Amino acid sequence: MNAGRHSLEMGDRRHHDPATPTPRSSFPRFWAAAAISSIGSAVTAVAMPVLVVHQLDASPFEVGVVNAAQFVPYALLGLIAGAYVDRWRRKPILVWASVGRALSLGAVPALWLAGSLQIWMLVIALVLFGAFSVFGFAATQSLLPALVPRTGLIAANARLDQADAAATTLGPALGGGLVGLLGAPVAIAVDAISYLVDAALSAGIRVDESRDRSGPRRLRAEIRDGVRWTYHHPTLGPLAVSTHIWFLANGAAMTTLSIFVLRSLDFTALAFGLLLAVVGFAGLVGASIAPRCGERIGSGPVIILARAIYPIAWLLVAITPATGGGLTLLFGALGLLGIAAGIENSNEMNVWQTLTPDELLGRVNGTRRSINRTSAAVGAIGAGFLVGVIGDRLTLLGVIAAFAAAALVCARSPLRVDRA
Repeated sequence: MNAGRHSLEMGDRRHHDPATPTPRSSFPRFWAAAAISSIGSAVTAVAMPVLVVHQLDASPFEVGVVNAAQFVPYALLGLIAGAYVDRWRRKPILVWASVGRALSLGAVPALWLAGSLQIWMLVIALVLFGAFSVFGFAATQSLLPALVPRTGLIAANARLDQADAAATTLGPALGGGLVGLLGAPVAIAVDAISYLVDAALSAGIRVDESRDRSGPRRLRAEIRDGVRWTYHHPTLGPLAVSTHIWFLANGAAMTTLSIFVLRSLDFTALAFGLLLAVVGFAGLVGASIAPRCGERIGSGPVIILARAIYPIAWLLVAITPATGGGLTLLFGALGLLGIAAGIENSNEMNVWQTLTPDELLGRVNGTRRSINRTSAAVGAIGAGFLVGVIGDRLTLLGVIAAFAAAALVCARSPLRVDRA
């Protein structure tokens, strides 16, 4: 605890001065850009599985490969992207990353309308989407501390989570309706358009990003500094490992869920969208109470509590019967997941952004996101394979064990007493 608190104090001194004036309009524009792209992403969360499972008739393994495709670039580019996000101005990265994601997703409906869309083409489009996302997300998480005072980070992250949760509530219902009315490829086009709007809003953000660029730049040394801070810090190191395990489990869980719900339980696109909407609504509730939870018991204990909920919720999914009260149990389990995600995320981001110096934020965010998304890709592909071999319910048991391990790593770390 003392080591972690000392690092917090040192980190605060290294960050930009919170008293430095930032235009009042900067964060609302930043927030609006994130909210609009989140709505589009929520639509795609429904449309993509329907496109792959129903319209392209993919095998379970192919479903896993498609789910993993957008995460593969994190393994190849994550560490490099983090270093360049610390070198370059972050706002332009946000703009061009959004434009790139719009073009990548826009290729999917274009290929479908041309009658030539195949699984391998979809995989390539998602790999490109993931490559732009590597830079976009590293810049997003690194720019926020320059837009709000240090003491406002939990609240700012919570507002972003609330927007994302609201989008996740409305987006799947909208996505299910669009898929039913116009088809999955057209629904994906909505997400592509949302990224263009995101780019336009991000271009108008006013922020001072002046930084010292003097001295020689050595990419390998810069990457090493980011890795060292991420894994050698007494609090952030265990949190990073726990999060990697969580992403492995979540990648497997979401792949298994789409197959389980759309095939084993025979959900329609609209019903699948409503199921994801429950997650969004519950996430909105969780994000609304996240700042109060963090203030009352500390961000560290909140993270541990949330991670302990995941294995319980996925156990409920695994035992959901195909008939009777199964639908109620499934919706309840996904609601529990949403609440856990809502209360956890802003508190976790507060820990990372508070304990990491500004000059290392891009590299630290790039490092952990690189391993997180690589873990998610491995989980997605592994789950696709296992579902084909042992079935969806047994695969979910492995998912539950992984989520439990992630919670245990956090519970045994300084996070249990860290009130950052």
